[in-house]
Parts: sequence; structure tokens; C-alpha cells
Amino acid sequence: MLIAFIKAFLIGGMICAIGQLFIDYTRLTPARILTAYVVTGVILSAVGWYQPLLDFAGEGAGVPLTGFGHLLAKGVREAIQEKGALGIFTGGLTSAAGGICAALTAGLTAAILFQKNSKKFSS
Repeated sequence: MLIAFIKAFLIGGMICAIGQLFIDYTRLTPARILTAYVVTGVILSAVGWYQPLLDFAGEGAGVPLTGFGHLLAKGVREAIQEKGALGIFTGGLTSAAGGICAALTAGLTAAILFQKNSKKFSS
């Protein structure tokens, strides 16, 4: 079990460190890097390389945005098998609904609890 934690930490840390290198040494914005991570996860899933990485690293590969891209691609693939072409539109959101709902709930909760101060600054 300790080995699983170490593998998850090393692989997840490596994925995040690569993103930090892009932020530090390129002119790419964080939004573009995050989008690229999701697309990379979709592409690696499509060619069959992401699932072995996920099997090896566990949530070290599942939690970063590349894992979200893999989850979307996997959901689309399964929905196409079950529903045909309609699965292209429904599969990704169905498979990622739990994570999306959690992110929206956390964002809404933070917005309610930590309201922006409406005082205007004078110059």
C-alpha cells in the first residue's frame, strides 16, 4: 500500500511539475495549459496509453486534468457503444457528472461564504 502512495505521489507530482515548467518557461497562459492537459488526456486515452498509466499510478494519474480528459473520453466511448451516435454528446458529461457537480458546489459554497468586499478604493 505504501508503494501505491509513492507511485501516485511521483506520477502526479511529475504531471504537475511539467505544468509548472510550462508556466515558468513559456508564454502560455495557465488556461491554455489546463486545456492542453485535458486534451492530452483525451488523446492518450484514445490511443490506449492512459489506462495503463492509471493502472500503474492510481489517483496520481487520475486526479490531474489529464485524468479528467481520460474520464471524458472513456465516457464517450462507453456511451457510443450503448446509445450510438447520441453518446458523443452525452457520454462525457455523464461520466464526469460527479466531479463537475462537486466543482460547481464547491465554487458556489465559496462564493456564498466569501463574498467580495464591495468597498470602493479611492485614489
